Amino acid sequence: MHYLMKTALLAGAIFGSAHPAKAADAAGAAGAAPRVVYSPYKHLALHNDPASNVITVAPQGKRLPYLEHSRQPLTWAFASGECGEENWGGQPAQAVADANVAAFASAGVDYIISTGGQGNVFTCGSEEGMERFIQRYASPQLIGIDFDIEAGQTPEQVDSLVQRIVAAQAKHPRLRMSFTVATHAASDGSRRSLNGMAETVLESVRRNGLQDYVLNIMVMDYGPAAKAVCVLRKGRCDMGASALQAARNVHEKYRVPYRQIELTAMIGVNDVVENIFTLADMEAMARGARKLGLGGLHFWSVDRDTPCRTDVKGADAACSGMRGVPPGAYARALARAARAAEAGR
Repeated sequence: MHYLMKTALLAGAIFGSAHPAKAADAAGAAGAAPRVVYSPYKHLALHNDPASNVITVAPQGKRLPYLEHSRQPLTWAFASGECGEENWGGQPAQAVADANVAAFASAGVDYIISTGGQGNVFTCGSEEGMERFIQRYASPQLIGIDFDIEAGQTPEQVDSLVQRIVAAQAKHPRLRMSFTVATHAASDGSRRSLNGMAETVLESVRRNGLQDYVLNIMVMDYGPAAKAVCVLRKGRCDMGASALQAARNVHEKYRVPYRQIELTAMIGVNDVVENIFTLADMEAMARGARKLGLGGLHFWSVDRDTPCRTDVKGADAACSGMRGVPPGAYARALARAARAAEAGR
């Protein structure tokens, strides 16, 4: 999720004017708008208590269940393996479901199940497997399934997964189906954005006729500051402005409606250490997202929403690297954005 982007792009010809994208998106636009969602990600393996498998955080260095820490909607990351036989970084799928689904439902806290992620692959070869996967986590608070596809999957595997999602959408029309993919945010007029894998995913989504999908673009780790990859400010990537530029580029280049685009930032110091996402960037991204009418905002991750206890070099999985930024500051900014969006509807 929060890691270096691939830079190679597929040939843009597959998205030319003769492509069936217009028909696919026109059909999607006629359907129900995807639900607008504001949620941080949670890496379930981090701070996990294997004796309970309860989703756990440690914002002050002391481990406690997420539901004792927050009632903010949460994206669970990451399920990998074959659908229906998935695991969570070594945690058994059924154990994760048993420990958390009923608890979130009882608390009335919404959640999204996210699959794949950096270095992982989620596949699905049958509709039966997809149904087992969905039913394992089903509750009134399950609002969506996210498919984070970054590398390591063949076009055939992507097609198979998307075909299973199409069938699942017909059975579960309430569920929000999203695809998390890598992007750049070129400000040089090229509209450079989705990388090759992301283009493969979008091509499959359109070819297989999936409706009302959401494209969740990772606005992070652009690389050394240059107009070819981001919006510049004082010689660095302006991460808030770049996030919005990425959305505009995807909308204009690939004709994806704004309501079907959402943004996921990596808070604090990114893996590309000169890319730093500040609280001011969060506020700017939230304001711009409301103006554009985007489908949601997320950040990686709730575990990183706390300052580092010691000086660290580079990105740390358990802290933001931002001195003077108190624990939970990004989550509170996201909650304010959600309230503002709701008030403006």
